Formats: sequence, C-alpha cells, structure tokens
Amino acid sequence: MSELDFTSDEMMTIAAARALKNTDVCFVGIGAPSAACNIARLTHAPDVTLIYESGTIGTAPSVLPLSIGDGELCETAVTTVSVPEMFRYWLQGGRVTVGFLGAAQIDRFGNINTTVIGDYDTPKTRLPGGGGAPEIASSCGEIFITLKQSKRAMVEKIDFFTSFGHGEGGDHRTRLGITTKGPTLMVTDLAVWKADRETSEFTVVSLHPGVTREMVQDTCGWTVRFADELSETPHPTELELSTLRDLRARTKAAHSGGAKTGEAA
Repeated sequence: MSELDFTSDEMMTIAAARALKNTDVCFVGIGAPSAACNIARLTHAPDVTLIYESGTIGTAPSVLPLSIGDGELCETAVTTVSVPEMFRYWLQGGRVTVGFLGAAQIDRFGNINTTVIGDYDTPKTRLPGGGGAPEIASSCGEIFITLKQSKRAMVEKIDFFTSFGHGEGGDHRTRLGITTKGPTLMVTDLAVWKADRETSEFTVVSLHPGVTREMVQDTCGWTVRFADELSETPHPTELELSTLRDLRARTKAAHSGGAKTGEAA
C-alpha cells in the first residue's frame, strides 16, 4: 500500500475527524469516535477539548483507550472530575459543543440503539447499553455519529431506543422540550450524511472516493435520500493518513504489551 492509498475505514475516520473545530468541547465515545476525535486533535484542531465519560477533561492520549476507564485518559488529562460533576455541571450545564457517538443500530432520524438486538426480554444479542450516551444525545450542542454501513446497523426501525435522535423526525425534539440540535452529521465508511433542516432525516451530501449511490443504498436498510448537489469527499492527505496510521500502530503496540514508540506530545 503506497502512502496515499487508503482503506474505507481510514477514509471514514479522517472524514469524521474533519468535522471537529479547534474551539470545540467534545464528549467522546469509545471506538471509532475516539479515533476520529484524536486524529482531529493531532492534525487541524490541536486545541480541541476532549472529554470522556469517566471525568477526564482535556485529555490527550498517545494511544487510543480501550474503555472510558483506561488509565491513559487520566494520565494525559488537564484535570479529572467526578462523574456526577461531569454530567451535571459540564454536560447538562451546556458546556459541551459536540457529542461524538457510535451506534449498533441507527435509523434515518439518528435514533440510536446500543442496548439489545431483537426483543428486549429475549434478545438475539445483548449489547453494552447506553452508558452516558442518552444524556450526551440530549445535552450536547449537537451530535456527530460515525459507523460502518450495513443493513444490520442502518435499519428502518431500531429495536430499542437507547439515545434519542430526532424521534419521528421534523420538530419532534422541540416538541419534547429538548433544545439542543441533536444529530446533525453522520460519517460512514461510504459517505457523509447530514440531517435535513426540515425533515431531520439523514441525507447523503458527499460520497467517498470510488463510492456509488448504489453502494450506499445496498448497505442501508431504508430508502436513501441524496442531496441535489452531491459532492465527493476530499481524499485523505499525507498528514492525515500518516497521523492515523502512527496512532493505530502505537495503540496496537501498547495493547499488546509493547512500548509506546513515537508518542505524540
């Protein structure tokens, strides 16, 4: 693989990272959201404030954490506060501009299921649950979501409401008294989606290089809406790719017992 060849997973992570601004205060989910947020911090948004659910504020991990309890987060944070303070003062106090979440199931209106697949009492699969995601989804200024596309993940109707997106669409959030924007952006391994201002339905605004409309529809469980002016996601730059690959290499070495070589400052 040459330096500017890239995988769909790398394109997804980098495209998601680009959505964060230097001035954002971001509540970070574990997994793909964590990778995207840290790539933003290591490239175009060095002053972004990353917050994890365990209470770490301004964390700057040199490797991706395994969980919110990973010592790497506390060791590199500006400060660590109690979980009640994190949620009551920082999150519910309106001090977080972006919540970055993943999903096991998601529908066209950004409603997320991370609880069960199938019936709640007799599920096919029991998932980790919501953790702080329900509060993040309602209290952050806006929500970004990243996940790999599949008909299993992107469904017409989620099996369980873990985190409220736009409900039934339209102004459903407002009617429930939720004043934050909710899901505004979804980045998958195939495309960039944005919530329509009127219907609140996710609409494809950009296809990643080499991706067709048919590929997006074939891996989505609802009828996809495409923007009238559909663009192509810019290719990853050399800096973005090398930063992501270095981060993943350090993470793999650290989690396999190796040294954290080439740590970022």
